[in-house]
Amino acid sequence: MSYRRRTLEMQADQIEAVLSKHKVNGRVEGGIVTPRFVQFRIHMDVGTKVKQVANLAEEIAMALGKREARVYRKGSAINVEVPRTKPEPVRLIPLCNRIATAPPNTAVLGVEENGTPLMVRLTAPEVSHILIAGTTGSGKTALARSLLISLAMYNKPADLQIVLIDPKGRGFQPLANLPQVLGGVSRSPEDALERLRWVVEEMERRDHAGASKPVMVVAVDELADLLQTGGAETEASLTRISQRGREAGIHLVACTQKPTAELIGGAMKANFPVRLVGAVASRDEARYAAGIADSGAEKLEGKGDFLLVAKGETVRFQAAWIGPRDLAAVESVVNAGGASESQWPDPHAAKQDQTSQPVQLPARNLLARLLKA
Repeated sequence: MSYRRRTLEMQADQIEAVLSKHKVNGRVEGGIVTPRFVQFRIHMDVGTKVKQVANLAEEIAMALGKREARVYRKGSAINVEVPRTKPEPVRLIPLCNRIATAPPNTAVLGVEENGTPLMVRLTAPEVSHILIAGTTGSGKTALARSLLISLAMYNKPADLQIVLIDPKGRGFQPLANLPQVLGGVSRSPEDALERLRWVVEEMERRDHAGASKPVMVVAVDELADLLQTGGAETEASLTRISQRGREAGIHLVACTQKPTAELIGGAMKANFPVRLVGAVASRDEARYAAGIADSGAEKLEGKGDFLLVAKGETVRFQAAWIGPRDLAAVESVVNAGGASESQWPDPHAAKQDQTSQPVQLPARNLLARLLKA
């Protein structure tokens, strides 16, 4: 990471100066630098209210020269979070090389705030189907690509099938040559409907046979657009898959901008127990996307800044990203049968990549600072 200790110490001093100016008793005791933001941990004296610090968010942002600051409680401490001037991506290949191996049918999503890789197993009972929501620029399609590519990296075609439906024809087209993909990318409403009819027939066949393998992932980009152009039969097919697909080993991964009941049928919307929520425009949209109140999604930074929402709990993470060169390298290895020794070739290996490793700001030497004062 390029963030220098001296810069962090200076920013911590500025936060403490704002607190002192407003007679709020608190001090910065540590924090982390992640690819997207810097998080300072503040210890408050007994009796200090979180609201006293939250009310100073604008002044803290101004003191640090940032467009905004996010203040929230985590455990016994208060966190002040500000965006980095130059955010860094979390690249999928180095992240997968850190993981080495993944359980079957498990996708790599990115890294949590503390740098821990975040993964999700589609076949887990509490997962089943995944809805990825966020405005334009939130990074939802890029996250869906990384999710699908990571599944292809760790699961052979005999164990995993992928069906791609993409009304705009841009988001999933780069994945068309993966050996797990069945029949390329469906673009037109007619082609998408035909594909969904086949998936429903396959689901019914598996039901009668008591089969659930190979695992099939039906990925849909721009779900609301597909529902609006595809008509009632398209909606009925997707609803049936969302209601009955899990037992047959068929899982939906769908992207949308506004997952409201008006745009997405209520019956289908209720069958996405896991939500990956990127930046949204308002608290109302955050509630629609996350399925819970006060998720904070309206405060996300965009460009891969996401919340995983499951069972009413949220986990913030930075989504993994894969560029064209990396994708070509992965595609070549996957088509050749998979990586050897669980290591994937990194076209950018000459550039030391540490973007998924957060830098810790240690607890500050308060005695030295007091003497300096």
